[in-house]
Amino acid sequence: MALLGCFTAAGTIPQQYISEEIRQQLFISSIILGFIHLILEIRQFFYNVTKWFYNFWNIFDIIAYVLSIYTSIYWLQTNDKNNNYLIQLLSFSCLFLDIKFLLFFRAFEYFGVYFAIIISVGKKIFSFLVVIFIIIISFAHAFYISLSPKSEFSLEQYTNNNDLNNPWNLASSYSQVIDNNGNIDFNPFMIQTPDKNTNMFIDIKTSLFAIYLFLAGDSSALSNWSYADNPSIAILIVLFSLLVVVYLMNLLIGLLNNAIEEDNNRVSYLLQKAEILAEIELFYLLPHQRRWQEWFPEVMHYYADVDKTRIEIERLIKEGEWDNKEFINMQEKLLEQLQIKHNPNDNKVILEKVKSNDEKLDKLEKLEKSHYEILRKLGKLETLEKSHCEILDKLEKLLERNAC
Repeated sequence: MALLGCFTAAGTIPQQYISEEIRQQLFISSIILGFIHLILEIRQFFYNVTKWFYNFWNIFDIIAYVLSIYTSIYWLQTNDKNNNYLIQLLSFSCLFLDIKFLLFFRAFEYFGVYFAIIISVGKKIFSFLVVIFIIIISFAHAFYISLSPKSEFSLEQYTNNNDLNNPWNLASSYSQVIDNNGNIDFNPFMIQTPDKNTNMFIDIKTSLFAIYLFLAGDSSALSNWSYADNPSIAILIVLFSLLVVVYLMNLLIGLLNNAIEEDNNRVSYLLQKAEILAEIELFYLLPHQRRWQEWFPEVMHYYADVDKTRIEIERLIKEGEWDNKEFINMQEKLLEQLQIKHNPNDNKVILEKVKSNDEKLDKLEKLEKSHYEILRKLGKLETLEKSHCEILDKLEKLLERNAC
């Protein structure tokens, strides 16, 4: 809060409302507060590196602290209000600090549920977003190859050639009517100077941004070409519209709905709140504060509604999940207080399981007997086979004697 207030006041309040000396003091305070927060963030990083990277919000924290510190130092060194680079740094620093301020509301259930939804749903559809991103890059690459200029040109000097992708050939031109009959001189007498946005497919980075704008509904980057004369562009536009804009975007909406319905928002929020409390206890409290009995008592009492507790215990007993051989004495006292009669040896669920096990044993015994019978029959067949072999041997010997 203090870092956000100091930095925002120093970077946002106009000069007529604040003196330059106070502005510098606010930036110095922002540097000090930023380093304090950065040290705490570094402690979290080294405490558990894997967990730090796994927590999505830590990325916002580290960017907000580093960017605000760097911007404050850069301001104090240059003190140039017309510096475009400094203005960009200020805007992004304020953006991330505002987001960091918003993250403080995660601890409150009224807001924290939505943060939990954002994270849990984002994790579920992350792979799908990667697929969409790769497809967008593929189309941007295809458009870049098709629409990038094939000959050299300069935006500062007029370049006349037959390259249809040359920004000078794509720029707006104005021709003159040469007579009263409406005849037009097709040699333009005025051409609007092109810029880097005239053909956004000059560079692969602007090509990717142009495809993103097309995905968002702005197709102006592709309006400089005649679709009748460039059927390949029309085919790419149709493919991108059907595959990404129509199919994948609607599929993404459906996946988001399913992910939100499947997720238990309150449980996710409680887990998130537990992580926040653990983070505060580990990194923000002083050693003597961790020893306060009022904050960290040895015994914690949990209050629960009697009727709801009785219903839950009866459900656990009915489903056979109550007798887990843990905290037996506590379970007995709880049953006594709630006046619930329960005999572990007379549980219907257990009896049903025993009956089912007995039935399975009977089936196994029957199978075993059938196997024994089959083996006996096989043994008899072997003895019969041996006897047949002996008879055949005797017959062969008799035939040999008769032949002699």
